[in-house]
Amino acid sequence: MQQPYVSFLLYSVFVVANAVLIIGASHLLAPRRPTPSKLAPYESGMPPLGDAHERFSIKFYLVAVLFILFDIETVFLIPWATIFLSGGGVGSLSTGFLLVEMLVFLLILFVGYIYVWKRGAFQWD
Repeated sequence: MQQPYVSFLLYSVFVVANAVLIIGASHLLAPRRPTPSKLAPYESGMPPLGDAHERFSIKFYLVAVLFILFDIETVFLIPWATIFLSGGGVGSLSTGFLLVEMLVFLLILFVGYIYVWKRGAFQWD
């Protein structure tokens, strides 16, 4: 009964030991020659300007959240496509239901996209 968990436990121990070994080896074997230019902050090849705690526009966060939202919603298409393609024949009842269900999902996603677009969330000032 415990047999499937033994292999998982051994694999987990191996992964953790490997991670500790790699991080420890890189920490011990890495060359250390700190200079003032190496210790200075680096930002896209230019010296940083202004304060690090500068306030950003709310539009930046809104676009980021919308990107994550639409990206996660489109990930739902992968398991649906797998079930749809393996779900009986093309004319079966379950396949037709799955197709209508996904079309409704995509319609709701499209309506949400149009709503956000009309509200001006994608306008960058």
